[in-house]
Amino acid sequence: MAFRRSLVGLSSVTIKQVAEEAQVSPATVSRAFSHPHLLNHKTIEHVRAVAERTGYVPNHTARALSTGRTGTIALIVPDITNPFFAALMRGAQARARDRGYATLLGDSDETPELEDLLLSKLAAQVEGFVLVSSRLAKQHVQRHAQRRPLILVNRDVPRLPRLLVETGPSYAEGVAHLAALGHRLIAYVAGPALSWSNRQRAQAVQKAAERLGLRAIRIATSRPSYEAGLACSEEILRSGVTAALTFDDVIAQGIMAGLASRGFSVPGDLSLIGCDGVMAMTTYPPLTSVTIQCAEAGARATDLLLDVLRGTVSREHCIHFPSAFVIRGTTSSPSLRLARADEDANSLTEMVA
Repeated sequence: MAFRRSLVGLSSVTIKQVAEEAQVSPATVSRAFSHPHLLNHKTIEHVRAVAERTGYVPNHTARALSTGRTGTIALIVPDITNPFFAALMRGAQARARDRGYATLLGDSDETPELEDLLLSKLAAQVEGFVLVSSRLAKQHVQRHAQRRPLILVNRDVPRLPRLLVETGPSYAEGVAHLAALGHRLIAYVAGPALSWSNRQRAQAVQKAAERLGLRAIRIATSRPSYEAGLACSEEILRSGVTAALTFDDVIAQGIMAGLASRGFSVPGDLSLIGCDGVMAMTTYPPLTSVTIQCAEAGARATDLLLDVLRGTVSREHCIHFPSAFVIRGTTSSPSLRLARADEDANSLTEMVA
């Protein structure tokens, strides 16, 4: 007890003193703060309780200067307001915290130039990057990976560690579901042109439609947002499709609102399928969607980066992360209302011509 009181009175408590008080090695004290995943939970709690009682504060700055390790990683996403990226960030940040790391967050606003700037500016402050849905050209991604360890989420660059969310098979299931309901003309409402995920989803829809004898058209959007969904609603109505698969749930939500404002309903007039699953249960009716465990994907991506930093996995390691097609309330047999409206418009055009 006397030793404990003397420690509290000191202005600077050393790691060796905490080790003696906790009856562990100095290395164990260090790991309790810098690499807690190497210790069991009981040991971590014991060491940190002793450190708090004695007033010990880990000197991360000194450690960074001596080892080159800052105890910090960065997570860069295209749009911090998008629910998919928000959920992924929470999962990544929680896993980093559990493993003794702080996380810096960067929002590139769907802009390759800003993404490039963030990677350059943050490189001196972090040990590595989790780069999500990068919009950069491949050679620029590779250049940044030479400066700092970098793992990719939803971007397939060979010889770089990456986590790829496999949504293509689930989109194919979605097309098959629509075909079984009787739909014959469907749309894919696209995401960003520079998005790897968008290309995978568009190709999956097209191939599945061709295999099942459906016709699929593509409807472009400015960016994956509620406003983009609202804006493309008129084009969906003009197209005569009876069903649409969207790049994500946010666009789908905008489409639902846009159709409702024009007197049309989902699924009464249009069957609708989203992606991500983050917002699927908050729409009315609940959205049929390709569902992704976003927070778990963020945690797995963080594990991959930290394992790369420790040298326990290959720098070419690739994780294929699954998705699932979940049927809820926004798909049904096709309505002829939109198809007939399109036919009437075409007939009127022919008559005028």
